[in-house]
Amino acid sequence: MSSDADREISNMEGDAALPRDNGELVFGAPWEGRAFGVAVTMSNDGLYEWGEFRHRLVEEIAAAERDGVASTYYERWVASLEKLAIAKGLVTAEEVDARTVEYASGERDDEDDHDH
Repeated sequence: MSSDADREISNMEGDAALPRDNGELVFGAPWEGRAFGVAVTMSNDGLYEWGEFRHRLVEEIAAAERDGVASTYYERWVASLEKLAIAKGLVTAEEVDARTVEYASGERDDEDDHDH
């Protein structure tokens, strides 16, 4: 990660600020760390600017609070990533929905992803 991108990500403030404990990033489950890594890698690969992701994340957090949706920070993170990937044409909504069904049904799991 470039130092500029690293600073931009690590210095997110307000509702978008990354969860930390004693300055270290905190992930409550392995999928949260993976979601973080995917978003950072996609930005580093030039698929979108980090500011675009941050803007979507702030919108997702505000919408969840406004609508009274109980969700975690990283659930909003994933929702932001999905919407941005769809908006950029990297994936379709149908592809996201199909993959979600595969994981929810147990048809696909983390081990399957290591094969692709």
